[in-house]
Amino acid sequence: MTTSSSPSSLCATTTEGIGLYVHVPFCASRCIYCDFYSTTLGADARRSFVRALCREIRLRRDEASGQRIATVYFGGGTPSTLSDDGLKEILSSIRENYTVAEGAEVTLEANPDDVSAERAARWRAMGFNRVSLGVQSFQDDILALLRRRHTADEARQAVATLAAADFANLSIDLIYGLPGHDLALWRRDVAEALTLPVTHLSAYALTIEEGTPLATMRAKGWMKEVDDETSLAMYEHLMEATAAANFEHYEISNFARPGFRARHNGAYWRGIPYLGFGPGAHGFDGMASRRHNLPDVKAYTAALLAPTPSLPPAETEHLSMAERADERIFTALRTCDGLDLGRLAADFGADVRHTVWRAAAPHIAAGRLNHEPEGDVLRLSRQGLFVSDSVMSDLMLVE
Repeated sequence: MTTSSSPSSLCATTTEGIGLYVHVPFCASRCIYCDFYSTTLGADARRSFVRALCREIRLRRDEASGQRIATVYFGGGTPSTLSDDGLKEILSSIRENYTVAEGAEVTLEANPDDVSAERAARWRAMGFNRVSLGVQSFQDDILALLRRRHTADEARQAVATLAAADFANLSIDLIYGLPGHDLALWRRDVAEALTLPVTHLSAYALTIEEGTPLATMRAKGWMKEVDDETSLAMYEHLMEATAAANFEHYEISNFARPGFRARHNGAYWRGIPYLGFGPGAHGFDGMASRRHNLPDVKAYTAALLAPTPSLPPAETEHLSMAERADERIFTALRTCDGLDLGRLAADFGADVRHTVWRAAAPHIAAGRLNHEPEGDVLRLSRQGLFVSDSVMSDLMLVE
């Protein structure tokens, strides 16, 4: 990995357009499980960030190589903690410096307590057409433990408010395996989610990351993890309930009504190039290089708002052929489209295809992988979904 302050143009071309990701590193407070880069700095820091971000967008405008922007995603952190004027300024800067495709998917991550009828109308008017709402649970005691700022009622009202503001493409996030969770409570959470006017559901098993307050609670014996058997039962119920509600299980943790797959995240899984702006944001050239802005908002704004502005501190990672193949294997097998072995051979060589096929054989025999001979595609079976990490690890080239 090398440190770099100069951008490079995207290498790969795509007829469908590329992605653009904006990392907004601000939260009103930190949740106990989160290890994404964010800070609780106040209004002055946020205004400086917006100015710096717009400057980064402008300074790097040549990186898109004339390609259209097919998806824009504001993630974080909590993008909805920015003022509406700030959000509008960022979107205007994107449109001024890049060609945003007609009908582009433009997503805003938001917290329920930031949603009001007035703000929802303004977000829609400024060009957001999709909202991803961080609900996590409909149990008030669990939300309080997680240090979420909203209640279950506020989450329900936020969904209703966004739907009334003409957000037809609306996603919510849930987490299962939370402290205090059991299968009965999870069934209630899923049932609640599926009664709401949402078109997309992301549901993730709790991961306890080192350095988070939740990891400290575990180390001190203040919380008990949900056991593996219960976690698997929760996932199985999730699959059954979403299928019954006509949601397509199109990625391990993602479910959508027909026509409402997340286009931006789907581009990640298919290796489509994307630009990343903001401290902590990643970008990918579609070939073998990843750019990562260092996660330091103060250094970020200092560099970009200096009298002689420069790009923020960043690292560039150059992937080997084996690492690129492994990314293909990992991301493709996470999706219902599966791993196209013919394309794998065309892009990385027949030897790679042979190695992967040999590693896949025991999982095919055991029913964890399905092989479609006509398309030469490998897909995780329902059984394989429960042990997906192990299956994918066996197929990877890099130890």
